[in-house]
Amino acid sequence: MRSTRLVLGAAVLAGTLIMSACGSSGGSTSSDVDTTVDGKGHTLTLWHYENDTSAMGVAWKAAIEEFEKETGAKVEFEAKSFEQIRTTASQVLNSDKAPDVMEYNKGNATAGLLASQGLLTNLDGAVKAYKWDDKLAPSLQTTTRYDSKGVMGSGGYYGIPNYGEYVEFYYNEDLFKKNGVKVPTTFEELEQAMAAFEAKGITPLAESAAEYPLGQLWYQLALMKADRDWVDAYQTYTDKVDFSGPEISYATETIKDWTAKGYISKSATGLKAEDAGVNFINGKAPMFFSGSWWYGRFVEEAKFDWSTGLFPGAKMSPGSSGNLWVVPTKAKEKDLAYKFIDITMSPKIQNLMGNHGGVPVASDPEAITDEKSKQLIANFNTLTDQDGLAFYPDWPSPTFYDELNAGLQELLNGTKDPDEVDKELGGLYQDGVDSITGGS
Repeated sequence: MRSTRLVLGAAVLAGTLIMSACGSSGGSTSSDVDTTVDGKGHTLTLWHYENDTSAMGVAWKAAIEEFEKETGAKVEFEAKSFEQIRTTASQVLNSDKAPDVMEYNKGNATAGLLASQGLLTNLDGAVKAYKWDDKLAPSLQTTTRYDSKGVMGSGGYYGIPNYGEYVEFYYNEDLFKKNGVKVPTTFEELEQAMAAFEAKGITPLAESAAEYPLGQLWYQLALMKADRDWVDAYQTYTDKVDFSGPEISYATETIKDWTAKGYISKSATGLKAEDAGVNFINGKAPMFFSGSWWYGRFVEEAKFDWSTGLFPGAKMSPGSSGNLWVVPTKAKEKDLAYKFIDITMSPKIQNLMGNHGGVPVASDPEAITDEKSKQLIANFNTLTDQDGLAFYPDWPSPTFYDELNAGLQELLNGTKDPDEVDKELGGLYQDGVDSITGGS
């Protein structure tokens, strides 16, 4: 699927061209943006990788229809898989095949990296013209702005989200009731529930170590021992991060312990996010810890009673603004791209997203009528109210997504112990950070 994992491997990075600085300078002004653009005879090329039944997929399909009606332009939509964009972004965006607007992951190692390479358009002028900054809470704007090194939180605008996201538990209520297990509300109850299911021969957690879910669980466990200063150090390089410290060592040791106890299957080493999600959809697993982006799909496909909840006992969880709409530097229809982004921020599209299980950034609360959607949005608001959005584990380094997955696979299959994994990951993390900051 999804949003938090879009990183560029070393082979891709080696092929990129000379970097150009980004930041607050160099952006267009609002007077340069045509907000009443006439699109007759023009075509907007759009890429995204959302499932048709997801909240974003439903909302963006409606946005395309609204856009064509309002502008007279045609939309050439190309559905791309996450892996297609992940492995080819730098080359494609540096060619005449670049789309006009596309969904892209946020963070230093992704949107920040491409912005620093001069591959994304500075959106300062469009933000002013359309007043998008008025619709985005300050905590959600962190991922929209990048400095000259591609570090988020300051500099120019290089992407616009129209939804939020976070990682939470999905519970198969029918399996809990059938097996006489209580849905947990504390960390102690969570471990008790996993033990109860394992005793009945049921693997409690649907997991994937080949892609992002296990890495996000690992990070969540680290957050149980962390504070905001640690998150800032990990994500924005305000201080050194000790991978042998209490946060990460606890996370790695807990994953190892849960695997040894049968709460996580060793077969997860070869499973992708889709495999884990489908295991939950098919009723095989009582719990799935993953993103809010699954919500709409579960509404459509899960044929059992289910509920959601924040990680028991957590004050912070993985989460942020949603993925960004970015406009490649080589886009041919930039004014149309800005208009499309604005339509996805309109009340009509925002409310539609909210009623299909999304977390809109500018909806009317009174227009959200679906009870499950209200629960989803309430959980997100709980996190934002307590400054609980802690971003994602792979963001700090261009290659850390793949490196984290590989390290956790070695942990699960027993080829490395927790100390060895932490030492290796710590070195790789620091190498990646140094590649962005120049070691400063």
